[in-house]
Amino acid sequence: MSKKIHSTVDNLQVLFEDNHIIVVNKRPGDIVQGDKTGDKPLSETVKAFLKKKYNKPGNVYLGVVHRLDRPTSGIVLFAKTSKALPRLNKLFAEKSANKTYWAIVKNAPTEPEKRLVHYMKRNTKQNKSYANIKEVPDSKKAILTYKIIKKLDRYFLLEVDLETGRHHQIRSQLSSIGSPIKGDLKYGFNRSNEDGSIHLHARKLRFIHPVKKEPIEIIAPPPNDPIWNACL
Repeated sequence: MSKKIHSTVDNLQVLFEDNHIIVVNKRPGDIVQGDKTGDKPLSETVKAFLKKKYNKPGNVYLGVVHRLDRPTSGIVLFAKTSKALPRLNKLFAEKSANKTYWAIVKNAPTEPEKRLVHYMKRNTKQNKSYANIKEVPDSKKAILTYKIIKKLDRYFLLEVDLETGRHHQIRSQLSSIGSPIKGDLKYGFNRSNEDGSIHLHARKLRFIHPVKKEPIEIIAPPPNDPIWNACL
């Protein structure tokens, strides 16, 4: 039986944990893996949490399965065992994990619900991806489906289901239809959020447990701010 936990320890919100996996709710601003900034990554925070919780001597095993952009919040899944990691990697590579995001935009899309298909081309110097209607050299197909699920005072809440997982995919595709995400200066929103975050949240993750073969569904509460709170 999987052990479900909803707790916050050392600023780490654990959504689910059992012997093989741990799922946490990433705060905007946290990086999942180490990068050139040298800031402490979320993976190290989770390792420290497990080491302390189980009083483990030596190094703690933790496998990074997927990432979220730094200004984004929400679900991040880690493997706790070397048995689980390759199985989870395969699950994500084969697009067998279903990922749903929430995005807050100021400009409503022209259609309340639509499947978007673009060809993404990444510019590594700019750390930015461009969504093209037609295939261009070195581009990758990107597909998502959005729908407007709530109208706020000045914004709209979109629910986004990903079919592919491209670099900055949701940010670029929504921007390309005139609905950049709140706070996302890189993709055309007119003003940044004070904390440097963007209003994009990995809300739901559904997958088959890599060892127990049971269906798992995780839902992450969005960050505690007035606009996200208005969505609940």
